[in-house]
Amino acid sequence: MKIAVLMGGTSFEREFSLESGRNVTRLLESLGHTVLPLDTTPQLVQTLREQKPDAAYIALHGKTGEDGTICSLLEFLGIPFVGSSAGVCRMAWNKSVLPHAVLAYLNANTTTSSYTSMLARIGLINAINLPTDGFKEMGLATALDLVDSPANKRLSCGYPLVVKPARGGSAMGIARVDNKEQLAIALLDALSFDNEVLLEPWINGVELAVTVLGSGSNAYALAPVEIAPKQGFFNTDARLDSELVDYYCPPRPASLPATALDAIKLAAVSVHRAFGCRDLSRVDMIWGHKANAKQDTNMSDAKAYVLEINTSPGMTEHSLVPMACKAEDINLATLLERLLKEAIARA
Repeated sequence: MKIAVLMGGTSFEREFSLESGRNVTRLLESLGHTVLPLDTTPQLVQTLREQKPDAAYIALHGKTGEDGTICSLLEFLGIPFVGSSAGVCRMAWNKSVLPHAVLAYLNANTTTSSYTSMLARIGLINAINLPTDGFKEMGLATALDLVDSPANKRLSCGYPLVVKPARGGSAMGIARVDNKEQLAIALLDALSFDNEVLLEPWINGVELAVTVLGSGSNAYALAPVEIAPKQGFFNTDARLDSELVDYYCPPRPASLPATALDAIKLAAVSVHRAFGCRDLSRVDMIWGHKANAKQDTNMSDAKAYVLEINTSPGMTEHSLVPMACKAEDINLATLLERLLKEAIARA
């Protein structure tokens, strides 16, 4: 096959994307395919029309890669590609949509008893959305004292909380905020990455990444990857420096009760199906409790709190999807080849 591997772009995650693209290129070339490694420059469309690839693999991360832009372009050009449709990517790109999409899916696909049972294990985080225009044009900054107000039921527990951009990846612009003095700085930093910021309760627990393969009723989860930062949380610095974090796949028995793995995989597959994702995704979550919850230390009563879904997950040699594939004895090159063939057949 002749495969276009799309990478780079102009987002904050450009360097991650280039590394992913180079690795995907190497893997596909090892199977004998002709690979066109293409940066998303203004000449991209002309090159694609001239080269006429059989299919494309999207190794773009962040804006234009995960927001549906590149998918829309490929759909318009009639080039098959691995991954979710443009509409799905647009919806999944905004993290605030996730709990609403999952609730709608559970309502439509489960009975009352199973719905209640699933919600008992899947933690959905309803964030507070704070748009840039609210600060610039409507004086929203004067109401930030409400974050720690007993009357504010949306955050449930006040500080500590998470401030993060509504759209973006690689943990860029994400901060833990322990008091009101830290809040303004965290908001300014997050707003430098996106024009909408989310405030969410801090979740204490085990951080996990779950790869989901397939589509619809055929989707299934691979072994979760346990992410154990040596200090703090899994921020951008930890993602860039493997010395700052340890990974375990499957997770260590001491980190999770035996009953947790099924709930974690169920949560990941539910999110994948709720958005209508296809081929491949990565669902990030924390198995734990909201900070300050009474049962904070009892992990047997924890939930899988879903943070986000990635429709174009990292594919570097140190990324989480390749780790999960290795743990499951899945040859990554063969998997990519299969997904590309399925994309061509689907088209």
